[in-house]
Amino acid sequence: MALRVVFMGTPEFAIPSLQSLLGASDFEVVGVVTQPDRPAGRGNQLRQSPVKRLAQAYDIDVFQPEKLRGDDVMARLAAWRADFHVVAAYGQILRAQILELPTYGSINVHASLLPRWRGAAPIQAAIRAGDRQTGLTIMQMDPGLDTGPILAQEAIEIMPRETGESLHDKLAALADPLLVDTLRGVASGDIQPQPQDDAQATLAPRLKKEEGEIDWTASAEEIDRTVRAFYPWPGTYTYWQGELLKIIEGSPVLSANSPLSPGRVSLSRAEAPMLIGTGAGWYAPLRLQLAGRKAMPVGDFVNGFQEIDAAGLGG
Repeated sequence: MALRVVFMGTPEFAIPSLQSLLGASDFEVVGVVTQPDRPAGRGNQLRQSPVKRLAQAYDIDVFQPEKLRGDDVMARLAAWRADFHVVAAYGQILRAQILELPTYGSINVHASLLPRWRGAAPIQAAIRAGDRQTGLTIMQMDPGLDTGPILAQEAIEIMPRETGESLHDKLAALADPLLVDTLRGVASGDIQPQPQDDAQATLAPRLKKEEGEIDWTASAEEIDRTVRAFYPWPGTYTYWQGELLKIIEGSPVLSANSPLSPGRVSLSRAEAPMLIGTGAGWYAPLRLQLAGRKAMPVGDFVNGFQEIDAAGLGG
């Protein structure tokens, strides 16, 4: 008899996890819990989550509570008689009462090698910190924030020009077959949960849009890691003449002593069409976007905005 799974997830990151369960004959996804449809885009139209769209394609029962609280929520979850809850970037905290409903408890798919980078933004945190590796953790959930015991992990290298987007896709893909193999091991008793070492824990709290403002007194390498980590969200930006200027892509240019003060622009250097002074070295933007305009390569930007030469950037 197939093991009954209730899947809880919302964004694209959760899709490979759900697909792996749908493709395994020894599992039956009996229900999906995902965030309510939200207004999005220019028309502010209601948009379904990626997980909801996939679930509907397979005619799976979908539940979208605003909050996972109340007797009605508990009754709905209990009616599915799950062997497992599988949680992948769902977006809400699960209370102990919900975690303990299934036969084998609730399992989380987390985008870091726990206990490093507990929290909502582990992918960005790993790149920003300059980590050389990260990975995917399958863990048994408890009421804490990513504190439950570890069931399985798979590590990958963080490449030198990795972005938040590219690493997101690599980590999401690791769920197949790691997730179903782990669930099978838990059900058979072959996999036993291993406690995390709390002394080694680091935190990756949810990011806010304003954290993307570039601090030009940081080193060029630190700025580069932040730009890559925050692509595509929350994005990185600065200000020029009071206007928002997004820095979408770039690279550090190391120098022993930068003659440019932090935030100062130069268009007359041989190293790149546009250089910006930092706390250590120069930063060379490759793609930029002024508010209300399309993103453009640095060459086109420089041709259109020569007046940025020698300007100071920042709030």
